[in-house]
Amino acid sequence: MDIRPILTTLRRHKTAAALIVFEVALTCAIICNALFLIQTRIARLDRPSGMAEKELLALRISDISNGNETDALTRSDLAALRAIPGVRSATISNQVRYGDSAWNSGIGPKPSQQVETASVTTFFGDAQLLDTLGAKLVAGRNFSEDEIVDFNQRIKPDAPPIPVAIVTKALADKLFPGQDPLGRPFYNGDTDGIRIVGVVEHLLRPNELSGPAAADYSVIYPSRVDYNNGFYLIRVNDPAQRKQVLEAVGRTLSKNGAQRILAKDYGVLEEMADKFHRTDRSMVWLLGAVCVALLIVTALGIVGLASFWVQQRTKQIGVRRALGATRGQILRYFQTENFLLTGIGIVLGMVIAFAINLLLMKYYELPRLPVLYLPLGALSLWLLGQLAVYGPARRAAMVPPALATRAA
Repeated sequence: MDIRPILTTLRRHKTAAALIVFEVALTCAIICNALFLIQTRIARLDRPSGMAEKELLALRISDISNGNETDALTRSDLAALRAIPGVRSATISNQVRYGDSAWNSGIGPKPSQQVETASVTTFFGDAQLLDTLGAKLVAGRNFSEDEIVDFNQRIKPDAPPIPVAIVTKALADKLFPGQDPLGRPFYNGDTDGIRIVGVVEHLLRPNELSGPAAADYSVIYPSRVDYNNGFYLIRVNDPAQRKQVLEAVGRTLSKNGAQRILAKDYGVLEEMADKFHRTDRSMVWLLGAVCVALLIVTALGIVGLASFWVQQRTKQIGVRRALGATRGQILRYFQTENFLLTGIGIVLGMVIAFAINLLLMKYYELPRLPVLYLPLGALSLWLLGQLAVYGPARRAAMVPPALATRAA
């Protein structure tokens, strides 16, 4: 089809054509970035934490008596917790996924590095931590009992540095890409390196403040914290009994040390995860609603403009029909016109989409918008435009030549 008559007509309706182009461009830019954000949020929701979340309980307890025997009382607590019916294992760690704080540090594969290779989160735990969390050991071994030291002893000035650690696979690949990490040392400012003895598949950070790239950079050190500095982690045999076990745990801890308070913000880890991801799920639904609303508004704009142009060009359409134009040619005329306007809007929208993505990368540390989203957005808008214009174009094609010729 010769597009010169179409371009000539569009030049006579510059304002209306510009409005459609701008509307399509804005929709393309927003939808491409919105779909990318939706995908990143869904990916974060689906990311494996490395823990048996459905079987885990997490409790934090505070001492109001300022007692000094916290290490001994922690050991007594753990022995009592492990004796509760329905408890598979119990341990204590300095932090927990979906908690309100994280212990972080910078490490590298070389001593005295000026720039850290990775920012990691550090878990302290005993030999039962992996089994309690449900973390999968994919290489190496677990800690031995003689490697575990009490945290309060470790922080003394004359205490020897920690010699071994377990790391996540993502962190091992970051420190030693393409190499076997077992037996290799890493450094966090200590003179002596810390040797890797095990690798777990996943263990996510407590929160997302480090950004998505470093979410699975975790180190486990063989050190047992006391209850004032950590969380009791309890793994149950049957997830259906979590509430009953949680109540029994609360009674046991209260009985073992009366002058202590259980924090109310912790409990069933799956419920903590649901609360933690509430914002992500809300964002997915909100961005999805924005995309649908924009597509509807854009489609209505195309329909409205096409209907207006059909009404304005009734006589022109009738003349073309009288000169031999078929209904199919009239239909293709309006579809081609819409295709051109949508195409110009899409090209402009791609430029705006990249500009928006650069701002998001700068201020919100989001990754670069993949190029794949642009052709997908373009195809969607072209299809939307053709569907939206089909009704008005079909009505134009059905106009009788004689009636159109008599129109004023």
